[in-house]
Amino acid sequence: MKDVFAKLGQDFFSTIVFLVLYLVTGDVLLATCVAIAGAVAQFVYARVKGQKLDVMTYASLALVVVLGGATLLTKDPRFVLAKPSIGHFAIGAIMLRKGWMLRYLPPIVSETIPEYVTAAGYAWAALMFALGAGVIAVAMTGDMKLWAFYVSVVAIGAKVLAFAIQYVVFRVIISRKLRAAAATSPQMGT
Repeated sequence: MKDVFAKLGQDFFSTIVFLVLYLVTGDVLLATCVAIAGAVAQFVYARVKGQKLDVMTYASLALVVVLGGATLLTKDPRFVLAKPSIGHFAIGAIMLRKGWMLRYLPPIVSETIPEYVTAAGYAWAALMFALGAGVIAVAMTGDMKLWAFYVSVVAIGAKVLAFAIQYVVFRVIISRKLRAAAATSPQMGT
């Protein structure tokens, strides 16, 4: 479980840095510059350490650099407000790739219930698309406080809740399958 949070933290590091710095300082340009620098440093560190990088890592870096660069060039607050929706849509599109969740799951899950892992991956993609649409709807209001609340509380809360539901559902299904397999296997010594 700790490994899952570490990987998610790596994937969303620059987004977290941006949001925290923006909420603390209110300075879009500073938050963007630090997020870009953090994403590039994280990528370089992983390459130097020889870590295997997957599609999510490259996509995350590209989103931060491209969208962060556009933020710096335009200095348009409306773009900054809509920026997380682009990230959600892009991540949702990546999550449509079958098997993307496998790097986050222990082997017992992917070996015992692979069909549920695939379905959960698509459910995560749908959640990302819904959250992206929500960001656009909130950005259209132009209310910075509402936007900050949505991005920091609603969007993160929805992901935490989805993770918790997925964890419980996977655990229940795996337990049932393992008990059923144990009940149908021949008893030793009888």
